[in-house]
Amino acid sequence: MTNTAVSDGPAPKQRTRTRATSDYSQLLKQVRNAGLLNKTRGFYLWLLGGLFTALVACGVTSVLIGHSWFQLLVAAGVGILLTQIAFVGHEAAHRQVFNSHKTNEWVGLVLSNLFVGLSFSWWNNKHNRHHANPNTIGSDPDIEDPVVAFTPAAMAERRGVLKWIAERQGYLFFPLLLLEGLNLHRDALQTVFGRGSVKRRPLEIVTLAVRLLIVPALLFVFLPPGIAAAAWGVQLAVFGVYMGASFAPNHKGMPMLTEKGTLNFLKRQVLTSRNIRGSWFNTSLMGGLNYQIEHHLFPSMPRPHLAKTQRIVSAFCAEKGISYTEVSLGESYRQVIAYLNRVGLSARDPFECPMQSLR
Repeated sequence: MTNTAVSDGPAPKQRTRTRATSDYSQLLKQVRNAGLLNKTRGFYLWLLGGLFTALVACGVTSVLIGHSWFQLLVAAGVGILLTQIAFVGHEAAHRQVFNSHKTNEWVGLVLSNLFVGLSFSWWNNKHNRHHANPNTIGSDPDIEDPVVAFTPAAMAERRGVLKWIAERQGYLFFPLLLLEGLNLHRDALQTVFGRGSVKRRPLEIVTLAVRLLIVPALLFVFLPPGIAAAAWGVQLAVFGVYMGASFAPNHKGMPMLTEKGTLNFLKRQVLTSRNIRGSWFNTSLMGGLNYQIEHHLFPSMPRPHLAKTQRIVSAFCAEKGISYTEVSLGESYRQVIAYLNRVGLSARDPFECPMQSLR
């Protein structure tokens, strides 16, 4: 009689992988059946219309007040509006705005390059890598920075002035953001004039030249040099702080993963992300980034659907025993500063960093 091997089912690892896939598929089905992945084009058209109207109003106000130091208030307003426009450019890059991939791409390019002064190609490449590997050492470009050290290993490489800054980086984090606008413009220029692949390179160069050269030059044509320079500086500072303060709470201080981590997609996105608790005001203030967990699970989801999706996802995670982090905006900043200071002090006082290979 021939012995026949009887299988009890998939091997343990295969069963775990199948269950994890099934969990995300189940969540995705709930979200899709609720219509939460459907586009909300009208919302974005009204939003862009309002932002452009406000931008024109700033321009008219600037002309009317003439050679006045009140131009600095206008510049601060422009910095806020440009950050809001950057949020929509980010959403277009994720295909959250329109059904057409090409339309999203062109809208994202125009908003990013011509209005904000960022390279759309640079942003797309960097941000896609971040979404694929959030808080993963060696794979997430958002935790690789020449100034701020996000891991003890990065801290150990700091020398001289950079080491002095990194040792105090938590306390210096927001002051450093005053220079983030310049940093983002520099990254854009390095990308379009670099050797790497850039889709529509000539167009990116032209649009960035208009935004970063011609627009600032107009300030010096119509305003005294001192006021023009101050206004340009205020706009850059407000833009940098607003951008950095909106993106920083998302992952900084959350568990960091190693390349050897075996987390499935659902857990990788949820456990490394932090939501900001609050109302519609926080959603408007942060361009939907306050729902970071939902954004990472469903990157193409329009902003208006994130709040309802959050209720579904948090309940689902509670049912599956997956840790779901949601704090106030103030608490998120406290955690970010505390984490950065611990990393900075690790060179002098070793500590247990929240960096692990979660499973």
